[in-house]
Amino acid sequence: MSKKFNNLFDLKGNNTTIKKELVAGLTSFFAIVYIIAVNSSILHDAKVPLEGAIIATVLSSFVGCVLVGLIGNAPVIMVPGMGVNALFSYTISTSMGLTWKQGLAAVFISGIVFAIVAFTKLAKILTESIPTSLKEAITVGIGLLIMFIGLQKCGIVVSNPKTFVGLGNLSDPAVYVTLINLVITLILFICNVPGNFLIGMIGGTIISGLFHLFDISQVTFKGFSLGGFKDVFMVMDFSKIGTSTFWIAVFSVTLVLVFENLGLLHGHINVMLKQPEKFKSSFRVCSLSAITCGMFGTSPTVATIESAAGIAAGGKTGITSIFTGILFLVSLFLLPIIKIIPNSAISPILIIIGGLMMKNALNIDFNDFSEGFPAFLIIAMIPLTFSIVDGMAFGFIAYPIVKLAAKKSKEISLTMYIIPIVFLLNFILHAVS
Repeated sequence: MSKKFNNLFDLKGNNTTIKKELVAGLTSFFAIVYIIAVNSSILHDAKVPLEGAIIATVLSSFVGCVLVGLIGNAPVIMVPGMGVNALFSYTISTSMGLTWKQGLAAVFISGIVFAIVAFTKLAKILTESIPTSLKEAITVGIGLLIMFIGLQKCGIVVSNPKTFVGLGNLSDPAVYVTLINLVITLILFICNVPGNFLIGMIGGTIISGLFHLFDISQVTFKGFSLGGFKDVFMVMDFSKIGTSTFWIAVFSVTLVLVFENLGLLHGHINVMLKQPEKFKSSFRVCSLSAITCGMFGTSPTVATIESAAGIAAGGKTGITSIFTGILFLVSLFLLPIIKIIPNSAISPILIIIGGLMMKNALNIDFNDFSEGFPAFLIIAMIPLTFSIVDGMAFGFIAYPIVKLAAKKSKEISLTMYIIPIVFLLNFILHAVS
């Protein structure tokens, strides 16, 4: 058996053992398992049935991890990404007017487009032609939106007829329990406790239960089934495929997928593992995994930052990711428990993840106004319009205008003329329709 594993995953060549890989896989799982509850909660906000969303999250993670393990032979973990799930639920399936089933169709098509990009030279062209300032600004803007969603879901920030938003009622148990959970999770994260988000979520759920924020009697394993999967599996609605809105959604998802996966895989495979030969195959697997997500009923998977935990624990081959995928599959038996995890336990994780995404602002050259201002527009407009697509549009449209005004036309690529025109046409079509 060990000989077969060695031949398949080149254990000797990677200077590792099956035991080390399994430990790394377990470490990765505990670092990322929180995504099951968090992603399904975000999908549920788009009216995706909760039970189906949980199962879809688990299955897409399982398939993604197994694919990258077998094809890429890399210890990279694939799960529905934070950021692109917000794009799916709060922009595509809400502000853009598509239903969540039509959103799944857009996810499926974007996966195919992503595959075309990944298997050709388009990835390099796209990456080199879009300014770093705008790519980083998208991440920062999404981070602010995720933080705002976290604050909103638990009632810390509420709507206000006079000021649009305002501080919630601090005497509300849901609010102060969330704040308690936030402090606990922050301490665990800062102290670098393994599985910090998972521990924080479990502790937060227990504390929330003590304050009667959910009904513990709803937890039952009697008649346990995965019947909810039929509500989300292969329910894609392509009825809007002929509209500009649908293709703007496809374009936006593809853009986020390309940039996120390129950046994360570079960090994990080229920098941490120092195995650049695994980069191309792993990047291509990311696109294949994204295609399956539309069919499963969830937002697209990405190479997650938590893969670093498994790599740091000694993971060097695909055995790590495959074992993590198997553990995701086993977690389906905890479905009745996952379903009752309250927002007061989920919101702290969203707030912290939003904060983590702020560091990308350091890569934006705000000393150059022609770079900084379009980036600023993206960062500001994503949370203020509650739309990742609209926020991106403002920044991309502004970029060539500011560059031309600054007499820096040589810094504008052909792509950066085409994309703003597409976004501008979308605005015009919505204005006249």
